[in-house]
Amino acid sequence: MSPKALEQVASYFQALSVLTRLRIVNFLRDGEHSAGELALLSGYTGANISRHMAVLTARGLVARESRGTSVFYRIADDSVYALCDLVCGNIARQFEHAAADRALFVQSAGRAKAAGAKRTRRRARPGTA
Repeated sequence: MSPKALEQVASYFQALSVLTRLRIVNFLRDGEHSAGELALLSGYTGANISRHMAVLTARGLVARESRGTSVFYRIADDSVYALCDLVCGNIARQFEHAAADRALFVQSAGRAKAAGAKRTRRRARPGTA
């Protein structure tokens, strides 16, 4: 890839690298929402939503439409959800591998604890020295 192309890719990922914008993209999975609805759903101010929507719109992730006094937003390209699902699947697999690795140590620690308890019971028997 050319340096210019890499800059574009980095800019695309930067638009998705902010939690607030990811939350907005997730809200838009359900369909179109007005700026006011997004503010209510997210708990952010209208000004904050507008700032984030400007970034998402500039990157081509979100389409903007004015209707009367309201502005409505929708996802411009559904492939953003395929990307999000791919990332979520990767994170889930990482958690699964970490849990499997941890389970190996839990099993090992459990056997060691049981063996230690068995040795302690042998030493504590009356009449044995």
